[in-house]
Amino acid sequence: MNTMTLWHITPWEFAALAAAALLVGFSKTAVSGANTVSLAIFAAVLPARASTGVLLPILIVGDVLAVLTYRRHAHWPTLWRLFPAVAAGVVVGTVFLVWADDAMVRTSIGAILLFMAAVTVWRRRKAEAGGADEQPDSVATRTGRIKARSYGVLGGFTTMVANAGGPVMSMYLLSAGFRKLGFLGTSAFFFLIVNVSKVPFSVGLGLIDGHSLLLDAALAAFVLPGALIGKWAVDRINQRLFERLVIAATVLGGLQLLLR
Repeated sequence: MNTMTLWHITPWEFAALAAAALLVGFSKTAVSGANTVSLAIFAAVLPARASTGVLLPILIVGDVLAVLTYRRHAHWPTLWRLFPAVAAGVVVGTVFLVWADDAMVRTSIGAILLFMAAVTVWRRRKAEAGGADEQPDSVATRTGRIKARSYGVLGGFTTMVANAGGPVMSMYLLSAGFRKLGFLGTSAFFFLIVNVSKVPFSVGLGLIDGHSLLLDAALAAFVLPGALIGKWAVDRINQRLFERLVIAATVLGGLQLLLR
């Protein structure tokens, strides 16, 4: 019995999942947050809750490729500040998944993403008007620590309930003033560590099992070409365009979740 029969999906649906897997690779090495489109495709083809379990190993494959590509550009002080709050968010998200239905999950995360995108645009316009340019070290201030904890909890929560933590963390890294390579290197390590830590929770909730891993094995091959395309594209995207694409992907993901 083949993988498509196990999941009762058509060849066209498998092609859509393969395209979504390719987009995961692209987002991990080029425009972080773009994989919210992949999230929507997986949830449209597969049952909503089950789709999060299938998508998680695909994301981990993309994370590994991103770490191999941008490992020299990670900002570890930022990561260490984020992890405790993210862990709390993952626990809250796990509890939320026990009783929340799909509609509640989608609405909550969609609203959070749009709010974060609006705040980031406002902050960057304010900084430009004042001639200020935040640097990653600004997170060492008291306000920066509060911001890191807030984004960390939201990122942990959204990544656990819908694999949608990418846009939240993208908004945080942009607001902290990261340049393109530092952004990609820091987010690569962040999501590799966080997504691997989510696996036991997902297995415990029944979201990952033998059937889901069979489908993952069939889809994982499509992540690599997406990552290679992303690596080729990122060298041709300037910083301002990069930031606009990240914000646009976040808004698109939020709207998809709210309007589905």
